[in-house]
Amino acid sequence: MIVTLQTERLRTVEQIKGFLDGSGEVGFKPADREEAYVFVRRTLVRLDYGALGRAGKGTVREFLMKATGLSRAQVTRLVAQHRETGRIEDRRGANSGRPFERVYTAADIRLLAQADEIGGQLCGPAACEVLRRQYEVFGDARFRRLSRLSVSHLYNLRRSKTYRTQRTTFEHTKPTAARIGERRRPDPDGQPGHVRVDTVHQGDRNGAKGLYHVNLVDEVTQFEHVGAVAAISEAFLVPVLEEMLLSLPFAVLGFHADNGSEYVNHQVAAMLNKLHVPSFTKSRARRSNDNALVEGKNASVVRRWFGHDHIPQRFAAEVNDFSRGVLSPYLNHHRPCLFATEVRDCRGKVRRRYRRQDVATPYEKLKSLTDAERFLKPGVTFADLDRIAYAASDLEANRQANDARDELFRRIGQVAPAAA
Repeated sequence: MIVTLQTERLRTVEQIKGFLDGSGEVGFKPADREEAYVFVRRTLVRLDYGALGRAGKGTVREFLMKATGLSRAQVTRLVAQHRETGRIEDRRGANSGRPFERVYTAADIRLLAQADEIGGQLCGPAACEVLRRQYEVFGDARFRRLSRLSVSHLYNLRRSKTYRTQRTTFEHTKPTAARIGERRRPDPDGQPGHVRVDTVHQGDRNGAKGLYHVNLVDEVTQFEHVGAVAAISEAFLVPVLEEMLLSLPFAVLGFHADNGSEYVNHQVAAMLNKLHVPSFTKSRARRSNDNALVEGKNASVVRRWFGHDHIPQRFAAEVNDFSRGVLSPYLNHHRPCLFATEVRDCRGKVRRRYRRQDVATPYEKLKSLTDAERFLKPGVTFADLDRIAYAASDLEANRQANDARDELFRRIGQVAPAAA
């Protein structure tokens, strides 16, 4: 049975109190939400709610809760809305049945999977930086929503069924891998030009040696140049190493290596002296962190791009051309790196924090330094470097590098590793 409640004669707080006392346990329910909103507004206007005292307002709210079946919080919100606007309306929007729409669509997740496949599934901060740069720097409208993706939610999307259906990767088991120079840790003092160098061997096969990669990384900006030589004797190594040092856009102020004889010898020392490199240092005993930066790059860059399989020495020139002409420009202008911010805790211990806002490409890091132009070599300008850095987007440059590497491995007669 439907009973119509007539409340127009209730015009004072005393009458409202009498109604509440007499209704007891009886409850009321409006036909729909719009009818409840109309009833609440008429009651507030009829009783001149704004002019009532604190106790009177509480009585009116109790009456509205009783007559409409709404909760105390709902009535409070409706009263506040009427006080501010003079109206009461449904503010839930057209999709009130689904108030939390998905921010990232299935198309966005598939686009993320495509970007990860091209980029080799970088770590969270670096991957988010690539997505941001695709939209904000290179104007790719497809990445508009993904450009705001947080690092934590990136991993949520990577665990989604859409992502796993789009991209499935298999990672195979990897095998385990005279007084020249001053024995100390280099101290760049925030200036680019203090480089660290290491060698990566590309495996043996049936007693035949593979070629060697030369990996050179600047400590401050993480500018990286990769080369290749047939052997690590001075006749092969010194010319390639000299070319790599000369190709850096800034002057070399320090050269640091481990204690390997391929670098700690008179020929390399003479070459550094010819290039006017003022500091030549080598790692200390039992201090593995002295050359940890370039050793980390050996795994994250060299092994990722060339794998662990044997590459014969006769292909050293072709691999060096690829590394110098394709891979190194991509690494320096399109591959974001993480830079540490040192924070001193309450006990005085200095800890390194890797913040999202500190993720940048080596070239962006170089440009962000104070008075960065003073570090450039004579004849080198940021305008020239900008033309190289922004000639292609990050993903396009990565795709071009992948294609060039695949072509290189086809000439070598091997299958290239998974996308870097």
